[in-house]
Amino acid sequence: MVMPPNAQLVTSRDNPLVQRLRRLAQDPAAYRKLGEVWLEGDHLCSAYLARGKKAAVAVVADTAWLGEHGVGNGGDPVVYKLTALARQADKVVVLPEAIWKIFTGLESPARLGFLVQMPLLRDGEGQTSSGVRAGVPTVVLDRVQDAGNVGSVLRSASALGVAQVIAMKGTAALWSPKVLRAGMGAHFALHLVEQALPEHLAALQVPMVATSSHADHELPRAPLPEPCAWVLGHEGQGVGAEVMAMCSQTVSIPQPGGEESLNVAAAAAICLYESLRRRSAGI
Repeated sequence: MVMPPNAQLVTSRDNPLVQRLRRLAQDPAAYRKLGEVWLEGDHLCSAYLARGKKAAVAVVADTAWLGEHGVGNGGDPVVYKLTALARQADKVVVLPEAIWKIFTGLESPARLGFLVQMPLLRDGEGQTSSGVRAGVPTVVLDRVQDAGNVGSVLRSASALGVAQVIAMKGTAALWSPKVLRAGMGAHFALHLVEQALPEHLAALQVPMVATSSHADHELPRAPLPEPCAWVLGHEGQGVGAEVMAMCSQTVSIPQPGGEESLNVAAAAAICLYESLRRRSAGI
């Protein structure tokens, strides 16, 4: 097997790196203890690099390296993509594909992942001691617990001009594998604050607008402030009373079809698009 100078071959399932990857892939909150995030799959790795970020460690399956060098899958463009991405990391670790099954979170092993340091809060940029940035379009997630919903909201937020997402304590872990996969790279375009408490929201310095079925206004006619912080609540309980008391208004989404409620991720996309539409039109 041809190995680059910065590469290391690991063949033992008891290797400390393999055990760390297993924890990160299987425990949604392990990254908080380990200070590392596991990005599995070429899409997340490509999105990470596209934002100008640098990976400390790339982990790649031996089948990809063998494939690139003419054994098995030689000439496969997918293999070349994986190895090209891996080479952009500071260090490459090559693992037998069988070991991937110990820690992978995917049905079909991705054969590539980046192990990166937890994103650290940067000084400046209007940021307070709580990590909250003031005066920017924001989404506040109040105890939204489904990882797929959280990742989908992050993806809509990134696409529709939101700068910051604040996850209140009780919300699904933002950097967990399931949320990362659902977010499809949106994490790297947003300023993220986790485990926030209601008192931290005062630092936003923008009006907070909550979605609610018992609302002051329907969305098409709501006098939306710009910028604002959209507040989205727990899938069953909605926005908590303490956070709701901090909101300047509540907004409902018309549902002439008669459904009881919208999925929180769908509601987020609709509300964020309406804010973007008005911003673009100068309304």
